[in-house]
Amino acid sequence: MKELLQSNRKPLSVIAMAASLIAGIKVHEGYSDKAYKPLPDDVPTIGHGTTKYSDGSSVKIGDKVTRKQAEELLANDIQGFRKAMIACIKVPLTEGEAEAYTSLTYNIGSSAFCNSTLVKKLNAYDYEGACKEILRWDKFQGQPLKGLTVRRQKEYALCTNSGSTSGITHDK
Repeated sequence: MKELLQSNRKPLSVIAMAASLIAGIKVHEGYSDKAYKPLPDDVPTIGHGTTKYSDGSSVKIGDKVTRKQAEELLANDIQGFRKAMIACIKVPLTEGEAEAYTSLTYNIGSSAFCNSTLVKKLNAYDYEGACKEILRWDKFQGQPLKGLTVRRQKEYALCTNSGSTSGITHDK
């Protein structure tokens, strides 16, 4: 049975980061050349959703970036999240699953992702259950946010689409 489930799956470490993943994150995160708080009790964000610089220091209100710097920060952030995901995901994935989980991890952080019920289900080969868990991550401080709900629905669709990598880049 596991062989059938894995027929179009590969280890995350060998799945290339698709341009559609980067484009999708850009759509969902937007762009700001100045640091701001997306929500009143949130952490400062800059560029395409960066909260920490590559040296580990936190983004602070008043910080500024160019588009080119924002693109570099985004690529670096995604690589870091993928590295953390490789450490906690023990099963092969489709390209669509990899993109959906990377987008989710970019938004919630690698610690929250790796310690989630989603990863427990995924590592137990419950691919369907793991994809469904994405839909639970649409809240900020316990309250559903429309933008997060829409993003999670798109990630879920991508996760369940058996390898298509076009589902996350549609309109917000």
